[in-house]
Amino acid sequence: MINFEKLSYYLPQGFLFQQVSLQINRGEKIGLVGKNGAGKSTLLKLISQQIRPSEGSIHLPKETKIGHLTQDIIIDTKSSLFKFLDESNAQLNHIRTRLEEINTQLVTRTDYESAGYLGLLDEMSDLNHEFQVIEGFSWEERISETLKGLGFKDSDFEKAMDTFSGGWKMRAELARILLNDPDIILLDEPTNHLDIISISWLESYLQKFEGAVIIISHDRLFLDNVTKRTLEISLGKILDFPFPYSLYKERRAEELERTQAAKKQQDRDIKHTEELINKFRAKSSKAAFAQSLIKKLEKTERIEIEKDVVSGIKITFPLSVQPGKWVLSLEGVEKSYGDNLLFSNLNITVGRGEKIALLGPNGVGKSTLLKTITKKIDFKGEVQYGHNVNVTYFAQDQAEKLDVNKTVMETVDDIAVGDIRKDLRSILGTFLFSGEDTDKKVSVLSGGERTRLALCQLLLSPSNFLILDEPTNHLDIQSKQVLKKALLNYEGTFIIVSHDREFVDGLTNRIWDIEHQSLKIHHFTLNEYLSYKMKEKPNGVKDQKTKETAKIIVVEKQKPIEKADDKKQNNQKELQRLEKEITSLEDEIKKVEEDLANSDYNSQTYFSNLSLYEDKKRYLDQLMLKWERLL
Repeated sequence: MINFEKLSYYLPQGFLFQQVSLQINRGEKIGLVGKNGAGKSTLLKLISQQIRPSEGSIHLPKETKIGHLTQDIIIDTKSSLFKFLDESNAQLNHIRTRLEEINTQLVTRTDYESAGYLGLLDEMSDLNHEFQVIEGFSWEERISETLKGLGFKDSDFEKAMDTFSGGWKMRAELARILLNDPDIILLDEPTNHLDIISISWLESYLQKFEGAVIIISHDRLFLDNVTKRTLEISLGKILDFPFPYSLYKERRAEELERTQAAKKQQDRDIKHTEELINKFRAKSSKAAFAQSLIKKLEKTERIEIEKDVVSGIKITFPLSVQPGKWVLSLEGVEKSYGDNLLFSNLNITVGRGEKIALLGPNGVGKSTLLKTITKKIDFKGEVQYGHNVNVTYFAQDQAEKLDVNKTVMETVDDIAVGDIRKDLRSILGTFLFSGEDTDKKVSVLSGGERTRLALCQLLLSPSNFLILDEPTNHLDIQSKQVLKKALLNYEGTFIIVSHDREFVDGLTNRIWDIEHQSLKIHHFTLNEYLSYKMKEKPNGVKDQKTKETAKIIVVEKQKPIEKADDKKQNNQKELQRLEKEITSLEDEIKKVEEDLANSDYNSQTYFSNLSLYEDKKRYLDQLMLKWERLL
C-alpha cells in the first residue's frame, strides 16, 4: 500500500533520514517512535503529500484516501458541529445534491414518456443504489455514534465550531477522519486531548479498522493495544521492528547492548590502528603500510549509538513532614458556574497515604474539584486539611507561573535542597533539557518545554500531599516512566487527574469518579473501572459484587452543613451515628468471615464473599478515620 523508495529528507542541520526503503501493507497498525525532533511528524507529512521528499519517492495506489490528524489543526467555520461532519463526505454531498436536482425536475416536467424523463428515473435509481451501498442512509447515525464515542454530548451537536476549544476541535477533526473511511489513517498524538473513556473507544475503533494506521503517541498502552509493528527514527535511519511498543523496547534494548559491545571493540581496534599509523608513517620503509592502514580506517563505517540519558535516572519526591492520620476533609462541598452545577454535597475524608486517581470525561469538573480542594476558587461547603499537611499543587497552567527572567537551571536551583542539587543536570536531562538548554531563559521556551520545566520544579519541592492536574502532558514515554516511579515511591498522599491509562494503572489505590454531580469512590482496578464505564461487567466481577460495591462506595448526599454554633452538638450526633454504623458493619464483616470459612476455595461463592469482605473492610477504614477525626 505504501512504498518508500530510497526516501530522504534534508534540513539545514542535516538529514532527518536518508535512503530509506520499506513497505507498509493494508491493515497494518504501526507505531512511529523516536526522540523529539527525530522527524516523526515530518514523515507523516511526507506520506500525506503535504511536503515533498528531498530525495527518493513514496508510492501509493491511485485514488488512495488518507486521513491525517496533525497537532496544529485549523478549523475556521461557523457551521455547527453536526453540519461540519454531515457535509464532510464529498461523495454523499454529490449524490444528495444531484437527487435534489432530479426530484425538482421530475416535479416540474410533464414529458413523462420522453427519453430524458425516463433517463432521470434511471439516474435516480442508480444514485439511490449507490447511496445505499456507501451506507448513506445510516450516515447521520454514524455521525452521532462517533461524536458520542469521542466524548461529545447531544447538546454539543448544534453548537458552532468556532465556539469549541482547540482540544474539542481536534476531536471534531478526528471524527471527520474516522467517518470518511480513509484507506490510510495517520495520527499525530491523537490522545493528547481525549479523556480516558474516549481513548478506550478510539482503541476499539482502530483495532477493527481494515486500512493501514500509523500512530505517533506518547501513550504506551495505546500503542500496545493498537499497533503490531514499530518504526523507530534514529540517527538518520528508520529501524523496523515487527512488535508492538513494549516488546519493541525489550528487543531494542537487547540490540543496543550488542551494538554497544561491538562499538567498544571497534573503538579499541581504531585506537590500535591509529597507534600503528603514528608509529610507522614517519618511517620510509613502513610508509606504504601506514597509508594502507589510513585508507582502511577511512573506509571503516563507524558504529553510532543514540544515548538514552533517561533510563538510568531515579528521582524521588521529597517528603516534608509526616502528617496526621487524615489529610483532607470535604464537608457539604458544592460548586457551580451559573446554572451549570458540577458537583454538590461532597462529604469525604482522605486518609494518610491514599493514592487517588480522579477520572471521568472532560467537562464534568475534575480540574474544578482540584481547585476547590486547594482553595484556589470560591465554593460552598468546607475544605479542611489535617495536622502538618503541606499541599503542593500542579495545575494545567502551571507553566504560566514560571519566572520568565530566570534560566532553566536557575528555576530548579532555587527550589532544590540537599544532596539532590548535585544531580540537577541529570534531572533536567530527564525532562529533555540538556547541554545549552539549561542556560536558556524561560521566556524563550515553548509551551511544552515550560510545562516540563514546571513539573521538574515540582519534583524538587518538599510536600506530603500532591495534587496533580494532567502532569504527563508534553512528556515522552521515558519521562513519564521516571515520574511514575517517583510517585510509586512517594510516601505521602496524592490526587491525580490524568488521561494516560498506562501511567495511572497500578499507581493508585482509589478511583474518584464525578458522575451526576456527585462523587463515587471505586476500589476497582483501572481496567475494571473502564469496563464498568463502558457499560460492561468488570473482568472477574459478578453481579453480586457490583451491587454490593455500589451500595458501599457511593458517597451519599448528606444534609447541608449546620451553623458554627451548632457544630459541637452535631459532631456528637455524628459520632453516635458513626459508632452505630461501625458496630453494624463489624457484625456484617464477621458474618462474611464465617461465610468465607464455610466456602470452598476456588468456588464462585468464595470469590464473591472475598470481594465483599474487602469492600466492607475498606469502608470500615473510612468510617474509623472519620470517627477518629471527630473525637
